[in-house]
Amino acid sequence: METFDVAIVGGGPAGSSCGAFCAAAGLRTIVLEREKFPREKVCGDCLNPACWPVLRRLGMAERVRQLPHGILYSVEFIAIRGRKIVVDLPSGEASEIAVKRSLFDALLLRRASELGAHICEETTVSALSKRANNDGWRIETSGGRIFAAKTLVGADGRNSTVARLCNLLPRPSRERVALQAHIPLPADFGNRVVLQFLPEGYSGQAPVNREELNLCLVSNPFNMPALRRWAEKQFSLQQNHQWRTITPLTRAALAPAREKLFLVGDAARVVEPFTGEGIYYALRSGELAAQAIVKIMSGKCDVDPVTEYAEAHAAMYRGRLWVNQLSRAAVLAPRFASFFVHLARVQPSILRLLTAKIVRSN
Repeated sequence: METFDVAIVGGGPAGSSCGAFCAAAGLRTIVLEREKFPREKVCGDCLNPACWPVLRRLGMAERVRQLPHGILYSVEFIAIRGRKIVVDLPSGEASEIAVKRSLFDALLLRRASELGAHICEETTVSALSKRANNDGWRIETSGGRIFAAKTLVGADGRNSTVARLCNLLPRPSRERVALQAHIPLPADFGNRVVLQFLPEGYSGQAPVNREELNLCLVSNPFNMPALRRWAEKQFSLQQNHQWRTITPLTRAALAPAREKLFLVGDAARVVEPFTGEGIYYALRSGELAAQAIVKIMSGKCDVDPVTEYAEAHAAMYRGRLWVNQLSRAAVLAPRFASFFVHLARVQPSILRLLTAKIVRSN
């Protein structure tokens, strides 16, 4: 049985970020990922400006910019009857971009490996238990491998296996579902992200390179077939077009840390896809958890690292969650969202404030 300082379950942006920072600090680190990378992920594919400082600390900013991507100069809100309002996004080094998760996640996981983390793909965690004398965790996999770790990190998404095996996973709310696909980029789409409200829900659209558009649909299960038909007509898609799907889009937040257990990214708190902030929260929470784990391993800390992480995690969301709640209301009641767009045409500062909250570069 191999023993590690930290075992991270999940190799997405949260897990790879945590793994990279832990390994860079000299900790014996393992990342257990059930998929084989590269793989696609249901996501809006947007990296907002807050991501860049974390990526720079990972030594990744320029490598990410070298991936095929779309630069987003503006966000266009479209009401149900077609009225529009456009808000400019930051430019230059602080720009927002859209990049396919298959490329972005694989690059991050590779960075964790470069820094010394052990990566085990196609590895599913099947059981967790505390070791004797509170000496960390015993981790069993479906393939029969067993690992021991002094600290455990759940970075395995909204349906977290770690949270479930620890009897922490709350009951999900399945009031909405998301579909996502990459489709041919329409001519003259431009460097913009579109958030379009419809009677059945909403659609998010962003170019991820010169040839492809990320198309997301969010609705309740009853209205999704109609929203899908709208997309097929709007973008000339075949009825048998393949979509990726994810649910739930809402789930109660969990306490992000307990003794020798940390939750990062969507495993701790799920945010609305509308805001495009999910990747930032994943990267930053992974970094914050790594900082706490390094302090625990060193044994030199004036403040309890678990408490410190929980406070920093809460501060990361502070001032942003009202946007999250507004976004959820907009999806559940698209006509309200359309009214909001109409109001913003009279008072543009409303949407500028909302957009500034989302894209601020901490």
